[in-house]
Amino acid sequence: MKTSPLNEKHLALQAKMADFGGWMMPIEYAGAGVLAEHAAVRNAVGIFDVSHLGKASVVGEGALEFLNSMFTNDLNRIQDGSAQYTLLCDESGGVVDDLIVYKNSDSNFFLVPNASNTSDVVALLNAHAPSTISVKNLHNEFAVIAVQGPRAPGVMNSLGVNTDIDYMAFTSVSIDGAEVIVCRTGYTGELGYELLPRVEDASRVWDSLAQAIKSHDGLVCGLGARDTLRTEMGYPLHGHELSLDITPVQASASWAIGWDKGEFLGSSVLRTQKAHGAGKRSVALKSLDRGIPRGHMVVKDQQGKELGLVTSGTFSPTLKIGIGIALLDTSVKVGDRLVIDVRGRDSMVEVVKLPFVASHVR
Repeated sequence: MKTSPLNEKHLALQAKMADFGGWMMPIEYAGAGVLAEHAAVRNAVGIFDVSHLGKASVVGEGALEFLNSMFTNDLNRIQDGSAQYTLLCDESGGVVDDLIVYKNSDSNFFLVPNASNTSDVVALLNAHAPSTISVKNLHNEFAVIAVQGPRAPGVMNSLGVNTDIDYMAFTSVSIDGAEVIVCRTGYTGELGYELLPRVEDASRVWDSLAQAIKSHDGLVCGLGARDTLRTEMGYPLHGHELSLDITPVQASASWAIGWDKGEFLGSSVLRTQKAHGAGKRSVALKSLDRGIPRGHMVVKDQQGKELGLVTSGTFSPTLKIGIGIALLDTSVKVGDRLVIDVRGRDSMVEVVKLPFVASHVR
């Protein structure tokens, strides 16, 4: 089991730890808990250790063209100093991983994949890369700290960081003498930043942030709150909404596909699904009673016909109801009332538009 470079910080705060993608990570902290940590991010500010996220570099002549032949999104859409959400598929259109690509230049890119998929992403890129391009796994060289919430700019300003950064843009800053990559993005639906200090600098950057949030009613937050926050936004999680068995078209992630660019891994299958239908697609479900959707629960119409399965579900701390994301038959539409089997009991849900909670990322 791998541990974050901030592991000792979490243990000192009596965090509840659990396996997350092969990494022992904090789920919630003593004295607060998921509900309080969730509320802090929605109303004030929270910081997360997400150092389990992968890091890799792709460098060399022709890197832009190479990555555009591998990833779904079109890197020609972004400028140097900008980041982009994209997916890496296999030839069948299944999702190997979804990740963030940081563009330093046409020949220099930094990748942030998911924890358990980093080795697969690096291996697949290396298998296809021409000799002019170097793909390196940097998983253990950087930490990742997320600062999320409406008061995140104030926290960053208090550390001397200029927060005049466009959404999905990044820059290099100094925090307590450490050089840190800062990108204006996150996974909560709130305005925020993801910081990437070198591993050797991670502790003092974390300490600076943990001290700074105190005057902004902030909390240190675990991955439990991160999951409830992302579910309220309808953000996909690999292994749930996305997988080798679920394509981006089925996952309602077609917006992250560069349909007008050339061929890329899985493009033939994805274009066929776009033109002729994918059979199933991800939809949002809101409970109409006390039931709470959970992963793998069966979803049926009111006549008892099975339509698919819940891929993610939770109690929404903001809305005070159960919410979920499900992969269902494409005949399902917004406004439909369906039935979920909650441990042998029928629970009514309604198909709604995402996000469940208004986004404030911009």
